[in-house]
Amino acid sequence: MGAKLQTVVVGATGYAGMELTRLLARHPQLSTPLLFGRDGERPVQNETAEVALLAHEAGTAVEPFSWSKLGARKVELLFLATPHELSRTLVPEAIERKYRVIDLSGAWRLKQEQHRAVYEFHDPDPEIAGELTNQAVYGLPELNREQIAGARLIANPGCYATSVILALAPLLRAGLVDREHGIISDSKSGVSGAGKEPSPRTHFVSVADNLSAYSVFCHRHVGEMLEQLPLELGEFTFTPHLLPIPRGIMSTIYARLRRPSTPAEVEICFRDFYRGQRWMRIFPPPQLPQIQFSLRTNYCDIGFCLADDGQRLVLISCIDNLLKGAAGQAVQNMNVMYGWKEDEGLN
Repeated sequence: MGAKLQTVVVGATGYAGMELTRLLARHPQLSTPLLFGRDGERPVQNETAEVALLAHEAGTAVEPFSWSKLGARKVELLFLATPHELSRTLVPEAIERKYRVIDLSGAWRLKQEQHRAVYEFHDPDPEIAGELTNQAVYGLPELNREQIAGARLIANPGCYATSVILALAPLLRAGLVDREHGIISDSKSGVSGAGKEPSPRTHFVSVADNLSAYSVFCHRHVGEMLEQLPLELGEFTFTPHLLPIPRGIMSTIYARLRRPSTPAEVEICFRDFYRGQRWMRIFPPPQLPQIQFSLRTNYCDIGFCLADDGQRLVLISCIDNLLKGAAGQAVQNMNVMYGWKEDEGLN
């Protein structure tokens, strides 16, 4: 047995960071991960019981961020489950110090400036930031496996973006979708998708027994979908909704096919595209995914219904936003980077 890989989670106290810590602590190829707090500092007075128990189970503790500690522990791979602005600050130095990075924030996902503008980044060195933006690989293994394997910086996809891109990519790449007719994604997420920082929108009183739309025409994940599929802004409408559940995403996507097709042809398109992909499940019609089927797994479940005219298509895509939409996908990316089986630590 060779030496095990040493990793660190910066942001281990957030929802995605805690999920990631659980996965890394049981991964057979890894040493016990080093844990830093969400903002790079250890929360002393307000550390939750859940965080304390998780750190105890992992056999470690949440510590203040320190580059010297990374060197002393011989860390090779950094996971950043941090706010976008902090990731934008940490990554340049991490790459300069020869670390590999998987960033779960939106800091490095977007290549095009008009899409990246939603984050309002103010980089200390715009030239270096630009170089890293170009180098970053969008970490969706089902589409970018070869690039991920050799990358030093992985931009882990957003949760909504994962569900939508995986549902549409096979049809768009096969040229089956009438893009001029427009594509609509009506997506719903559990409250953990909004992050751990409380807000009036995510309070129990606002969420319970309710369903609400938000960030209409201005959600941060739209740029990812447009760039990765790719689509033009006028061809795609995305509306996210907040579900009164802790976790899970369902995207209901409406599209029109360029020519009349049969359900068998659509199903073959998906099965051929995702043949051999460990974490993709294609449902045969008329079966459709539900949030509960993919909950607490790294699967993306895709199903569809085709109208009798053979052209009006409804796609259903479900994932767990904290796993395939965040921490699970980050571990899947690590497995690809190091040539391990993609289900290592995820079963």
